[in-house]
Amino acid sequence: MTAAIRGATTVEANDKELIYEATAEMMKDIIEANNIKTEDIVSIVFTATNDLDKAYPAVAVRQMGITGAALMCVQELYVEGSLRKCIRVMVTVEGDYDRKNLKHAYLRGAAVLRPDLKR
Repeated sequence: MTAAIRGATTVEANDKELIYEATAEMMKDIIEANNIKTEDIVSIVFTATNDLDKAYPAVAVRQMGITGAALMCVQELYVEGSLRKCIRVMVTVEGDYDRKNLKHAYLRGAAVLRPDLKR
């Protein structure tokens, strides 16, 4: 079965290491909370707000050793008044994952995006 897990996080500044750190934290949370085997990850799509241009979030995933998944980074649609310095993710997995019980990760300042999913 194919399933998709969502997440988002924020950083304090447009800094390469902060972007990598926050991205890795979010991905580790998603992987651990859902008991994902990294070989089950088919693809990961990252978006970042237009005020984050110092690094590709996908680099953090490669640094974690996830090399078999297709990765893509795109710019998040700008909406006036929207959350800034935000990295969002959609992880697609193939395997025995129950969509009803997936745990999404909205961390740091991005917790305001989905208060209904707070763990």
